[in-house]
Amino acid sequence: MTDDQLHITPRVARVLMTEEAIYGLILVSGMIVVSAGDGSWGAFITVLVTVLVFFAAHVYAGTLGRLAATDGHSGLRASLSSAAHQSSGMVLAAIAPLLVLLLGSTRVIDDDTALWLALIVNTLILGALGWIAVARWSTHWWPRLLSALLTAAFGGVLILMKAVIHH
Repeated sequence: MTDDQLHITPRVARVLMTEEAIYGLILVSGMIVVSAGDGSWGAFITVLVTVLVFFAAHVYAGTLGRLAATDGHSGLRASLSSAAHQSSGMVLAAIAPLLVLLLGSTRVIDDDTALWLALIVNTLILGALGWIAVARWSTHWWPRLLSALLTAAFGGVLILMKAVIHH
């Protein structure tokens, strides 16, 4: 499975293939697990606010880091823009699970189903990102599969936590 097969634009693919996107998906899964007792609406709000706060913190830290690394020569605007672009994967990766949680919040799907489905969607996206990352440098299926399984395992562990904590 490649970016072309998924019909992802090169720009979106670049944003999703960042540590911030993978970290964002894991963060979202963790927030769903800890807020699941509040239903899909509570999880939606918790995830949305948490992702926005972590995004802002990443942008702030990235801006300061770029300014410090260049002794301020990079300029505030360029540093801020670069940091926001680098961190945008965190927000982009959160869209799919937020949409699933919104479906539960608006009663389009069952509340509990939305919580589980959001975790499953995250895990599948993590697996796909792991596969695609390795597919960029290897044509062999086994390293791709191993990467997909390892990346998806982060989501899998959080699914197990939800099962243990909330059942």
